[in-house]
Amino acid sequence: MSEVMEAPSKAIDLKGRISIYQPEQDGLIFPQLPTFESHAQHRQYLKERLVAACRAFALQGFDYGFAGHLTVRDPEHPGLYWTNPMAVHFSQVKVSNLICADHEGNVVEGDYAINRAGFVLHAAVHEMHQDIVAMCHAHTVYGTAFASLGKKLDPISQDAAAFFEDHVMIGEEAGQVAVEVKAGHKVAHAFKGVKAAIHQNHGLLTASRHSIESAAFWFIALERCCQQQLMIESTGIKPRFVTEERARYSREHVGSEYIGWLHFQTIWDQLVKTQPDMFD
Repeated sequence: MSEVMEAPSKAIDLKGRISIYQPEQDGLIFPQLPTFESHAQHRQYLKERLVAACRAFALQGFDYGFAGHLTVRDPEHPGLYWTNPMAVHFSQVKVSNLICADHEGNVVEGDYAINRAGFVLHAAVHEMHQDIVAMCHAHTVYGTAFASLGKKLDPISQDAAAFFEDHVMIGEEAGQVAVEVKAGHKVAHAFKGVKAAIHQNHGLLTASRHSIESAAFWFIALERCCQQQLMIESTGIKPRFVTEERARYSREHVGSEYIGWLHFQTIWDQLVKTQPDMFD
């Protein structure tokens, strides 16, 4: 890390806004956080966004057989969560084939089986951290490769700074398939106060206290950051890191849960226009 000293960045007056990216000028088209009149309306919204997250993973090429699971907590019954069906390709997930399960892995709604590894990991995280509403995991090329290094990301870019001091490296159960409940508990303990984890010899996981959209986008972003760092390390040239102060500043403004949600709106709009069957 650079030893250069710098003055702390001044806080920005957001004037009541969640993010500096929200326009101060009235009347402009800009994504708005939703409000709901009923649990049923909220549930339908979450299910549609969960499907969109699965379709987004398909577009990114994150599929690997039946591996990969995305979850979102039910808005009315917090002990239940919705997830993609076992052995269905991300591109074929739709509202009608989602399943709802409890923290014991019992399917309470839906026709498909649950992914055992998904239940072990996600149910443990959802149960231990009641504030976490969504979680994502997939067996990706670059994330899995980077996970073999057993270390966290370096602040090599503004993109990587979004994860600065906001992700962990988990060494426990490294490389052993998570089909036993104790493995899920070890992963769950690591998710205290962070949005992402690199599980050694396994891959990437993200969790959100905000939305499934945020969890999905930060997973996509984390995979890209792993790819970028692997590319840089392959040159043998040591990169110049973003300083700690600047990395924290960037994380505050481009690494928040809200920003993850906002980024995903571009993906959502594309999917609505090109994949209407996801609402079936």
